[in-house]
Amino acid sequence: MIKRKKASFPKPLADFVGAAVDPVLAKQGFGQSSLILHWDDIVGQRLAECCEPIKLQWPPRPRERAPDAAVEPATLVLRVIGAMAIEVQHMAPLILERVNAHLGWRAVGRLAIRQGPLERAAGPALVAPPDPEAVAEARLATEGIDDEGLRKALVLLGARAIRGRAGSV
Repeated sequence: MIKRKKASFPKPLADFVGAAVDPVLAKQGFGQSSLILHWDDIVGQRLAECCEPIKLQWPPRPRERAPDAAVEPATLVLRVIGAMAIEVQHMAPLILERVNAHLGWRAVGRLAIRQGPLERAAGPALVAPPDPEAVAEARLATEGIDDEGLRKALVLLGARAIRGRAGSV
């Protein structure tokens, strides 16, 4: 009987990031990396640009706690750009609601704000505008599309695809 090797398919790097950073984040009180990795999606782009989670501080648990006693919620410590601290403080109930919805239970009961610069990159990398010739070619290809918004998006996508094709030749 001949044994066949299992096909090995490449996996996205993102599949490995969570498992690699979970032990480091656990030291900061985070049970999982998703709160850090998906912060933009949880609180929204506007808030994510001015604050980031540093750690979860869990209250000490008494030694003789009843098994059916409720778990005390944690405090989420956020680093906030100085000028936005008051705004984030006013948005605290919304942030808590979104974080707890993401985690699936009332894990976080309050926010603690620490002012300072964010450690993340300042913003997304800039992408060069598409070549005018590629834009013209993409416009010709999308002439039959009636929806203006869809046509603009397809022209931009097509121009970038054409530019990529021309660059690889």
